[in-house]
Order: sequence, then C-alpha cells, then structure tokens
Amino acid sequence: MTTEHYDSLETRDPAAREAAALAALPALVHRAQQTTGGAARLGSVDAAAMTSRSALQRVPVLRKTALHERQQALRQAAPWDPLGGYSAIGWRGMACAQGARRVFQSPGPIYEPEGQGDDYWRMARSIWAAGFRPGDLVHCSFSYHLTPAGAMMETGAHAIGCTTFAGGVGNTELQLQAAADLRPQGYIGTPSFLKILLEKAAETGASIGSISKALVSGEAFPPSLRDWLGERGIAGYQAYATADVGLIAYETAAREGLVVDEGVLLEIVRPGTDDPVPEGEVGEVVVTVLHTDYPLLRFGTGDLSAVLPGRCPTGRTALRIKGWMGRADQTTKVRGMLVHPSQVAEVVRRHAEIGRARVVVEGEMASDRLTFKAEVSARPSGLVEAIAASVRDVTKLRAEVNLLAPGSLPNDGKVIEDARSYK
Repeated sequence: MTTEHYDSLETRDPAAREAAALAALPALVHRAQQTTGGAARLGSVDAAAMTSRSALQRVPVLRKTALHERQQALRQAAPWDPLGGYSAIGWRGMACAQGARRVFQSPGPIYEPEGQGDDYWRMARSIWAAGFRPGDLVHCSFSYHLTPAGAMMETGAHAIGCTTFAGGVGNTELQLQAAADLRPQGYIGTPSFLKILLEKAAETGASIGSISKALVSGEAFPPSLRDWLGERGIAGYQAYATADVGLIAYETAAREGLVVDEGVLLEIVRPGTDDPVPEGEVGEVVVTVLHTDYPLLRFGTGDLSAVLPGRCPTGRTALRIKGWMGRADQTTKVRGMLVHPSQVAEVVRRHAEIGRARVVVEGEMASDRLTFKAEVSARPSGLVEAIAASVRDVTKLRAEVNLLAPGSLPNDGKVIEDARSYK
C-alpha cells in the first residue's frame, strides 16, 4: 500500500480500467442468468456479446421497488426464495448454491446476502481515503443488527488493519464514555451522531479529542457540518454506499466530488427511465458491481447525482460524481434509514381510521424531524400513540403524529415529502 492511495488500481489508466470492467461483464451476465430472477430479467441476452456499455444499457434498470416486490412475491411462492431469485449464493433450502456468510434486512423489508472473503463490501478503499491507517482504533457507530452498515464498515476497517469498537446505534452516554476511555483515533458512522457525541462531550466535559478523522455515511454531509467538525479538529470524509451493492463512491483529500469505486460500472440515467443522460446532467445513479455472488446488473439506487468532469487531483483516475443530490423517487433517507412509500401504506393498513397519510421530513440535515400526517375519520383515545408505535415498528424511526380532517392533505399523490434544508 502507498501512503496516498489504497492500491495501484486507483491510479491506472482509465482506458485500462474500462477495458477490464467490460471484459468481466460476460461472466457476470452468465452468472446472473443462472439465477431465477436474472433469467427472467435478462431473457435471451447473449452473455458473450455483453462487452460494451451500449450492450449493457439495453438491460432494463432494476429499481429498489421492483427488487422489494419480487422478494416479497417469492417469499410466499414455491420455490421459496427470500432474495428474489437474484442471488447466486444462499443457504440450505434455497434453489441457489449455499455460501452466504450473513444475510441482512433493510427497511421494506429488503434482504441482502453477504458472501465470503475479506472486505466483501469493498469499504476499505473509502476508509483509507479518509486517512485511517493500520493500528488505528475505530469507533463504529453504525448498526450491527439487521442492517449491514456496521458489518460493512468493520470488515473494511479490518482489511486495512484497524481495531474496531462496535458502538452500534444509540446509547449516547455509554458511547461517549467508551470514546473517552478507549481514545479512538477515528470515528465511522452517521455525521449526525458524531455531532451529537461532540455536543454531549462539550456539555459534560468528557474528553474525546483523540478523534481526529471520520468517515461518515448514511446521510447527506453538507459543507457546513464538515466545517463544523473541522473547527473541532476532525477531518470528516464521506462514503456513498448502499446495503444492496456496498461502496459506490468515496471522498478524497481533494474535496472535489466523490471518486467511483474500482469494480463499479456507474451510469447516470434519467429518473424513471433506462436512458443515460448527457455528462453533467443530474439523474439517477445506476450501478453494476462486478461481483458474481449477487449479480444485480444496472441496479437503480434511487439517488440523484451527476458526473463531475476531469480527474481527481489526488491522482486517482476513476470517474467522479458530484455526490448525493437528493432522491429520484419518494423513497428518502432519514437518520441513516430508508423510508419507502410501501411503509407508509403499511402504517395506514394497520389503522382503519386513517384515510390518506403523508410522511414529512423537515429540519436541516443532521437534525431530521419526522412527522406522520394522517387524515382520520374518527379520533378514538390512544390513536396518536398507536400510530406512532406503528411508524416506529415499520420504519424503525420515531415520528410526531398529526391527525387531520379528511381532505386536509394536498391531492398531489405524495406520500413522502422531503422538506429539509440542504445547505
């Protein structure tokens, strides 16, 4: 490993990188066609002819909503497959081969398999770019239960040679005490929780000045919060990853957009279509990860971004994107968790009194406020508390509940409204 770069792949000739990626496509398509979901989606596609981006772009985009619907359908069908038939690995009882090391659940629910091998989610590259080095103690505050973020980051840190403290989510006082006692060199987690820890430390007099670097993800990381951390001696960098495909892109010391990870073919398409947009135009991020365990070709993330022209001043030669610029659909991320329209519908289904409903997310990033607005025909005692409990059960998030008269909500088809300020 070099001082600046994780490995020599980051600085190779862009044409060589593209050629290597396209050379790997036929095997990826063939592997996908061996799964029931891939066979249904790819049909008679000639895997051997899949050697160009134009050929790849003829494959329809697989969006999270479709993945969720297929997983849900096959969980109730025969042959049983909770992964929607898209995974080439699984466990006893599934039609695919065994070999999955872990399986995770994201909101929806959507299930994601993890295969064998070190740094399966390829997070080490982003952690290295954020300044972490062998021997560092890393305080990881991502969840280690159900969702994959904690395991993703921990395996990446271990691949570098770091020691990790598995903080998980919540328990602010205990995590603050651990940071003061253990004196970690770095933090990995959401930017909002790091801000909470620092504010609590200032309030209580706890010393966590050992933390000088941070890799944050799961939320937007506005320049104002980056500067706020810098004023407190912490250099914060961001990683863009999803539970389905792992690392997509990461920030470097240049602070110019995000560099696309090695082994990722990234496209920007017009939202709601399969069509790539001109370079620089904002659209939906679509990725093809060159990994045969879970071959999700042209996976639509639902996130908006745009290609950033030029190369990174750090010498990394991969494509760059401008970073997270919002959601291409109504699904949105709140406190590191995705909230889907289907989850709003599930809350409504649980309460006969609700007619129409809408989730509204407000506040500045890193201080999200979630409100569940519901038109109700009747207001029995305890309804507010019961709806709040359903929202927390379905989304894993706390929300204020506002009961409204029928006809109060706008007739615009929205069930999730993101009204946050992105400064």
